[in-house]
Amino acid sequence: MRKLIDETAMPRAWLRKRKRDQYYRAAKRTGYRSRAAYKLRQIAKKFSIIRTGDVVLDLGAAPGGWSQIAKEIVGEAGTVLAVDRVRIRDMEGISTLTLDLDTQGAVEQLKEWIGGPADVVLSDISPRLSGNKTKDHALSVHLSGIALAVAAQVLRKGGNAVIKVFQGDVYDDYLDSVKKQFSFVKGHRPKATISESAEIYVIAKGFRG
Repeated sequence: MRKLIDETAMPRAWLRKRKRDQYYRAAKRTGYRSRAAYKLRQIAKKFSIIRTGDVVLDLGAAPGGWSQIAKEIVGEAGTVLAVDRVRIRDMEGISTLTLDLDTQGAVEQLKEWIGGPADVVLSDISPRLSGNKTKDHALSVHLSGIALAVAAQVLRKGGNAVIKVFQGDVYDDYLDSVKKQFSFVKGHRPKATISESAEIYVIAKGFRG
């Protein structure tokens, strides 16, 4: 589901800046599959989203950085299920599924694969960036809406979710839709977020069921 940026099309200055980034370098050093792993680590620490033994569903999981962090937290007693529209390379202790959630019947197939309620739903899904902020925002809200719809169908009562969305004209409307389904909702930008990015993470706790 996550549409990755094609680095070959990016300016060399951008690539040089990325390689100097502390989180990019740390991910390379520690074996995390993306710098985004540190975003989830910071979110989980601040908001206690994930606990030992939880069942965690990671939407748009490729290349797998968030799933790696989730697995560290849930431990051997927990379960991490990673899904993406592109194939995810195997990760020890993590189940993967190739599935485009933006297709008919996808949620039903996902629920059958999970086999029961989840404690946490994660979504770091992004649209392929076009450079048009209005278009990118609209696509982001659409994908975040899919993540929210999945969460509403697979979470247990009292469960938690973290969903990325780009800020823009309808961000507040999206936040209101999340508030209708969770008892605690807050927009948050973890320290690892790139300063120029429009992304924000919606922290949602206490699914109303």
